[in-house]
Parts: sequence; C-alpha cells; structure tokens
Amino acid sequence: MIALAGYLAIFIALGAAISVVVQGIRYSKSGDKRALRLPVVVFLAAAVASFALLELAILTHEFSIAYVANNTSTTTPFMFLFAAGWAALEGSIVLWGVLLAVFTYLVWRQLDPVDGLGVLALAVMGAVSIFWFGLMATVANPFAVCVESGGDFCLQSSWWPLATAAVPSDGLGPNPLLQNHFLMAIHPPMLYVGYVGFTVPFAFAISALWRKDSGRDWLDRTHRWSLISWSFLAFGILLGGWWSYEVLGWGGYWAWDPVENAALLPFLSATAFIHSALVQRKRGMLQAWNFILVITTFALTIFGTFLTRSGVIASVHAFSQSAVGPLLLIFLALIVVGSLALFAVRASDIAQAPRLDSLSSREGYILANNLILTVFAFTVLFGTLYPLIVQAFSGDEVAVGRPFFDRAAVPLGLLLILVMGIGAISPWRVASQKVLWKRLRAAMAVGFVAGAGAVVVGVDSMSVVITIVLGVFVIAAITIRFFELAHKRPESFLSASMKVFGNDSGYWGGQVSHIGLVLVAISLATTSGLALRDTVALAPGDTAVVGGYCIGYTDSFSRTEPNRLVQGVRVTVMDETCTTTRAELQPRINTYEGTSQPIGTPDVWTGLIDDVYVGIAGGSAERIELNVFVFPLQWLLWVGGLILVTGGLIALRRKPPRHRGASEEVEAQEHQAQKPGSRHV
Repeated sequence: MIALAGYLAIFIALGAAISVVVQGIRYSKSGDKRALRLPVVVFLAAAVASFALLELAILTHEFSIAYVANNTSTTTPFMFLFAAGWAALEGSIVLWGVLLAVFTYLVWRQLDPVDGLGVLALAVMGAVSIFWFGLMATVANPFAVCVESGGDFCLQSSWWPLATAAVPSDGLGPNPLLQNHFLMAIHPPMLYVGYVGFTVPFAFAISALWRKDSGRDWLDRTHRWSLISWSFLAFGILLGGWWSYEVLGWGGYWAWDPVENAALLPFLSATAFIHSALVQRKRGMLQAWNFILVITTFALTIFGTFLTRSGVIASVHAFSQSAVGPLLLIFLALIVVGSLALFAVRASDIAQAPRLDSLSSREGYILANNLILTVFAFTVLFGTLYPLIVQAFSGDEVAVGRPFFDRAAVPLGLLLILVMGIGAISPWRVASQKVLWKRLRAAMAVGFVAGAGAVVVGVDSMSVVITIVLGVFVIAAITIRFFELAHKRPESFLSASMKVFGNDSGYWGGQVSHIGLVLVAISLATTSGLALRDTVALAPGDTAVVGGYCIGYTDSFSRTEPNRLVQGVRVTVMDETCTTTRAELQPRINTYEGTSQPIGTPDVWTGLIDDVYVGIAGGSAERIELNVFVFPLQWLLWVGGLILVTGGLIALRRKPPRHRGASEEVEAQEHQAQKPGSRHV
C-alpha cells in the first residue's frame, strides 16, 4: 500500500506542477496570485507526502520496495536509516523534488496580490518541477516494487505498484561509506537546499527576460533567496570537506574530485552573481552580465547533478550508471540553449546601462572580482571535463590531477584576496589614490608585520607567507574601516558600533564573509604547505616522534556493534619529549554487515596550533603501521568556513534598497569634505 500511495503522490505532484505552469502562463498578464493557490498547495502537499511515504517505508523496513531493500537493512542505525531517504539515486531525486515544492510555495506566499513577474516565475519553477517529478514517475521511481529477490537485496523491480512482490528477508544496507559518520545525514541536504534554491533567481530572471523587464526588480526580489542558497551551498561544501577529513582516511579535505568540483562551480558563479547584483542595484550597471551569471549558476547546479547521477565518472560521491544521466544531459541542454536564446532575443532591451566612471572604484573592483571568479570557474570546469571529453572522442583515459588545479587556484586565489581587500573599503564611482592610501596604509603595515612574524617563527613557504600577508591585510582593512565609521558617530563606542553594523548589515555581513574566506585561505595554505606526513610501524609500548609530537602505541581493541565490527588501536599523543599526554586517539577499521569492504576511520586531535591526524595503514596488532599527519591551523578552515556562512546569513538583514547605511552616510560626508580638491571620494 505504501508503494501505491507513494506512486500516486508523485503523479499528483506532477499534475499539480503542470497546473502551476498552465495557470502561471495564463495569469502572467493579470498577475493574479490567487489563481495559483490551489495548484501550488496541492503540489506542496503531494511532494511532501511522497517524501514522507518513502521515509515511512524505510523506517518500517518495507522491503517489498526495491529502494528500501537495496539501501537499508534491519540493523541500520536510525540516523543512517532516515538518511537513506536521500542516500541513493531515487531518494535523492525525491528530496530534490520536495525542496523544490517548498521553495515554490514560499515564493507564492511572498508574491503581491497582483504580481505578473512573480506569477510567471512560478510557471518557470513549475516547468523545472515537471522534469524532476517526471523522472520519479518514469526512470527513477522510488516506489518500484521488488519482483525478484536475491537473498538480502532486490534483483529486479517493477514500476507497477500492485505487482506481486518478492520480499527479501532483510535489506542490503547502505553503502559502508554512507553510514560511517553522522555528517552523511547533514551534508547532502545542505547541498540540495543550495542547489534547489538557485531555481528561484533563475525563474525570476527568465520571467523578467520574457516580460522585457530590464530593471532591478527581479534582483531585489531574489536577493534574499540568492543569499540563502549561497549560504547553504557554502555550508554543504564545508561539511563535505569535514566529512572527507574525518572519514576517508587519506588526511585531506579536498581532492579536486569531479563531484567536489561540480559543487564548487555554482558556488563560484553564485558568488560572482551576488557581487555583480549589488552593482546593478546600486549603480544600474552589469544588467546583461547578471542574467548570464544567474543562468550559468542554475545550469551548473544541473551539471553537478548530472555528474553525480549519470555514472560517467568514478567517484566516492557518484551513483551507478542509470537512465537518469541522459535525461539530465538533455534537460541541461534545454536549459542552456533555451535560456541563452531568450537572452539573445532580449539583449537589446537590457543592454543599456551607465558606464563605469573609473576602474578604481568599488564597482570596478567588483568587476575585477567577477572576472577572477569566472576564470577560476572556467579553469575548474575545463579540468573536470577534459578527461571525459578525451575519453569520449578517443577512448583514452587521462587524468587531470591536483597539481593542475593547485597551480591555477593558488595565483587566482591570492589575486582574488587582494582585489577583495581593496574593493571592500573602496568608495563607489571613483576612489582617489589619496583616499585609498588613507584607508589601506595601516592595513598594509599590519599585513607585512604578520608576514614578517611568520618568517621569524620559521615559515619557509613563500606561498604561505604571501597568503598570511594578504589575509591579515584584508582583515585589518575591514576592521580599521569599521572602527573609523564607529568613531565618527557621536554615541558611545559600543552604541556606535551596533548602529554602524545594524544600519548596514548587508554590507557588514559581506565583510564578515570576507573575513571567513581569508581565514579559510590561510588554513588552506598552512595545511598544504606546512603539513608533515609520516608512516610509522610500532609495537605495543613503542613511540615515534612526528612533527614535534610523540606518538605512542598502547594496545588494540575489537568490539561488535549492531551493524558493524570495529577493530582499532589506542594511540597516545604526547609532547616531543614523550612525557606530557595531549590526547588518546582510537583510529579503527569498520566492517559492515553485508559487505567485506573494510572502511578505515582515522582519529584526530585538535590543539591550539596543530591537528594530529592518525589512521591505520596496515600491519597487525603486534606491529601496527600508522599514517600520522600534522596539519598546522587546520581548525581555522572549519572556523573560517562557519564565519563565511554566518556572514551570508547576516546579510539577509539588509535594509530596504532606499535606506542608506551608516557607511554610505559617512562616505557622503567624506565626499563633501574632499571638495573642491577632488571630484569624487
């Protein structure tokens, strides 16, 4: 009965999505929001019901449903049992669909009673929804009935919900890697919210193009949606890095895996879009560019989904080969070709915009920021696709590895930090050399002092020193500017600081994100340029010194848990003299029921400066081999990433467009003070 109810819910959602499209187009001229109430509400209810029924089948071990039999078992812990709802192909598409339905409903709720732009945007979102629920109704049916079982898994399934079921005695269980850490329950949904959320600005952009609306209305109305989606996508990427660091055992958090790259690409383009949208809202510039960026961002979310679900790549993130891949590729082609064709037709209506007064201005530096992000994204896209293209045309297997990406990312990243630091405190229109020097000189001095301090303490990597100089420069420039603005107000410093921040939270939220980004950059530099790696072989009671830490092997242990066998060793982390204990670690190897594939799980101690990371490399209980890594300032990556995300959420509190923030008020005062010596500040 669950299979029948779930399949009906999918068809009802599909029908409601079609109705949203029809009603949205029909009432796009009148803009009557009420006409879409019933289809939108039915769409949401049916989508939620389909997801809820899938979870019900999973939690009640309804092994007559092939998805449940092949991705769960009776011994799967509750957290991973619930997460199985999105851990495999069909379930992930159901989660995508329900998130899209939620976004559609929330957008409908926020429309004005008469809103032609918003009603047509809902029609676009409905069209996107038709594709996803069409997949569920055909090649990615999560409620397919198992009609032939092979022990604890389903060999063959039928789309017909009333087919005679062959129920396995137990389920196969999740992929071992997907039940080895709690982040599996959090990381994918965060990414999905980010991915799906960008449907909203895309839909409004297409609506504006169709209606020949060349103003900033669609940008103002999607600004919060863009920030929410960007923040969730950033958080999802951060959690993915943490998951990799804690689970995979190779000592890293980013390997330039194709699917990692696929998540990074829309993040880069979305970051460019959020910044360039600010320029259009403030100065009326970059209108055409903003349409291109939002189309690109949405297309890249579909591209990332294609890489994950097509089976064309071998990745820890990727699902197996399926019929979904070609359909996703067709959908991606339709999105790109259709959107760019509409853009080309409407280009003459949106090409008019004010000219850039000076490259040395905030909008000039934002434009430079956009160019760097675009080059960065193109480089990552090229490196990701090149092996696939070569294999498709020649059959040869080639690899584009970490050295290529690192060589491109390091200089681009450093240049991005420099431009970001200057642009963040530059005035609009024109920034005179006098004003820039006044605002930057103290920050430059602080940055150079920090770099000199790094050299004094023994940092011998030039790239690390440069990153520290630029990172501290950016943080100092933002901090000094904040204190200057607070100091110019008549209230007490605390009250003035709160008003400066609160009256211009959009701007300062962005600066908080900038601080988080440079902390991430510093950690990336130190953990890659200054890390120490060694493999040691120890008998019980032996010790070895790695990177200033004494590693002692105590003993081994083994225990049986409901869903796995855990075998590990106890390791003591001490100071270099082997006298003071810092931590006790338990790296282990987990073997899950239904598979003989062992999953190595490292253990990590985080100190004030270093992470000591220990994983089992081989050997036996009598003489264990351990991989030992020492990563300086690894914790700064997680802290900086959280600050980055927090800044995006703070920016959601921005004042309405007509409000002029405290920083702009002071800039206007400074502009008047510069007359007649300079035309602009």
